[in-house]
Amino acid sequence: MKVDQKAQMKALPWHLVLIVACGVSLLPIAWMVGTAFKFQDEIFTSFLSPIPHRPTLSNFLYVWDRIPFARYFFNSLVVAALVTAVQLVTATLAAYGFTQFRFPGREFLFYAVVASMLVPVQVTMLPNYLVVARLGWLDSYAGLMAPHLAEAMGIFLLRQAFRSVPASLVEAARLEGATHLQVIRKVFIPNLRPVFIALGILVFINTWNEYLWPLLVIKDENMFTLPLALQLFVSEEGGTSWGPMMAAATLAALPPLLAYWVAQRYVVQTFLSAGIKG
Repeated sequence: MKVDQKAQMKALPWHLVLIVACGVSLLPIAWMVGTAFKFQDEIFTSFLSPIPHRPTLSNFLYVWDRIPFARYFFNSLVVAALVTAVQLVTATLAAYGFTQFRFPGREFLFYAVVASMLVPVQVTMLPNYLVVARLGWLDSYAGLMAPHLAEAMGIFLLRQAFRSVPASLVEAARLEGATHLQVIRKVFIPNLRPVFIALGILVFINTWNEYLWPLLVIKDENMFTLPLALQLFVSEEGGTSWGPMMAAATLAALPPLLAYWVAQRYVVQTFLSAGIKG
């Protein structure tokens, strides 16, 4: 009993640190959501309080009437969903190749892919823009998606996960006459479902939140994604209509927050396993 109490006392400072860190992380989100339900006068009289005393939906209705929010939401959803689907396919095929085929320079090529994660996004943005412009994909879904259809992070995570699947399962499938695609579908995907879910969620969130690339390739307001639409809305409102701005931000943040909340344990498990396997 005394040993348990000592262990609890030693862990108490770390628990307090975690509580404070969680509070600091969640407070801006709580303030954003609370402000979205406040009247304008209440925002300035109880600025620091995230709890609205007179909850209202007027800010959300104002946003819906002020800008074509549904159109921007649809653009973001289409781009994020398609990028997620395609990147899962490309990362799966690349990871399968790195783990199931032996060819000269395999390890060098894999580490080159990993090293590419160290290159700042801004370095590759101009070449990507020139390619997209030459192909005539400006102001289009194709232009929004093109640079994100295959990325090193997905290849790295899936390659590490594929290495954890016992070789006996793969050999058994091949002895039964399974093709490469059948091995992926019947062996790797069922055994690594949490990893695929986690990667899909991460890709979806990153694509949904992308701002700089759409800013470069999209000029037509009908093709705006939500990050661009929010910036346009804030500019038009003059940065003073806090209620509507927080309502728009809440609506934009809702899908990625819900996605991560549903799949957070898969995300944590995936990164831990990737780090352990090395």
